[in-house]
Amino acid sequence: MTAPDRTLAWTLARAHLRRRRTQNVLTILGIAVGVMALIAALSLTNGFTRALISATLRASPHLSVTAYTPSGPSPDLEQAIRADGRVQAFTPFLADKGLLTRPASSGRAAGVDFTTLFGVSRDAARVLDLPPEERLMLGTLKDGEVMLGAALARSVGAFSGEEVRLLNSSQRRTTLKVRGVFQTGNYLIDSAYAFTNLRTLQQLQGTTTITGYQLRLHNPDLAPRVGEDLTRTRAYAALPWQSLYGTLLDQLALQKRVIAFVVLLIVVVAAFGIANVLTLAVFEKTQEIAILRAIGATRTLITRVFLIEGLILGFGGLLLGNVLGLGISAYFTVRPFTLPGDLYFITTLPVEVKVTDILAVNAIGLTTTLLAALIPARRAASVEPGRIIR
Repeated sequence: MTAPDRTLAWTLARAHLRRRRTQNVLTILGIAVGVMALIAALSLTNGFTRALISATLRASPHLSVTAYTPSGPSPDLEQAIRADGRVQAFTPFLADKGLLTRPASSGRAAGVDFTTLFGVSRDAARVLDLPPEERLMLGTLKDGEVMLGAALARSVGAFSGEEVRLLNSSQRRTTLKVRGVFQTGNYLIDSAYAFTNLRTLQQLQGTTTITGYQLRLHNPDLAPRVGEDLTRTRAYAALPWQSLYGTLLDQLALQKRVIAFVVLLIVVVAAFGIANVLTLAVFEKTQEIAILRAIGATRTLITRVFLIEGLILGFGGLLLGNVLGLGISAYFTVRPFTLPGDLYFITTLPVEVKVTDILAVNAIGLTTTLLAALIPARRAASVEPGRIIR
């Protein structure tokens, strides 16, 4: 198409749009609302996912390396871990499951709940991302002391300074003194985990072995690769946090896809409002189109006129929708949603805007706009000037 034809196409498109300002504004607003909702929904979903993973990893190591058969500490493996620049900290650990009880007292019924008990060294304070006072408490646990998750402590009814009884998986019993509680924000962890020092749990089990090592990495995303490197030639199995919480990650990814699909329907419906506007324009301008065709306008020129109209409406809606969507995301960053922590693991719903999401939303919106505009554009190009003029 020549430069004069392109100029004519733009001139005709602008002239058509100026005559239907109300319809055009409503169409742009419809697209903008859909894009705004999609950007806001994806940003809130991203924030929820990030906050949930962050809360989960506060009391969970990025990587656990466990021996196939119970054994003592491995100097070779410890040396390899220290030499790996990707590792921030590590601790040997011993894991067990048990029944935690608090005897009944005057005016208070007995408390009982199951727990996953970890015996750790003082280096665990560097492996787990707990608040400073809780980290200090974890790193200074004495023999016979236990640190309970906040929800577990409430369930058992035992708090700092009180004693609880533990029946472990091998039917051994002991009494532990509650040193304090920790809270990650993830209810599943806070209601099930407890920590004691390594020697206390070894004495309870009557062993000097350990389950393995817990590691904290500078980059949690590298956990599978680090685990593979450390266990390739050793009789240890690697359990990165992505595998431990794989079901959770899959559910979060599915949740994001479902939300995106449902909200995307708003964008699609709004975009096809362009088809309605342009189809009406074709009917109104049938005689004008016939005259243009009769004086030499090509089908390509007519198609381009209506595609330009659709693109102008689509770009207007996308631009406004991006501004509104980012504005809402910024608002919720300053004033986030408040959530019940016992139900959603986190107390506030943060926002995380991803450039990839913005690009995907705009690409889909633009594609839908083009498809919606193409239908009436092809209809306009198929007008037969001879039949209309007669």
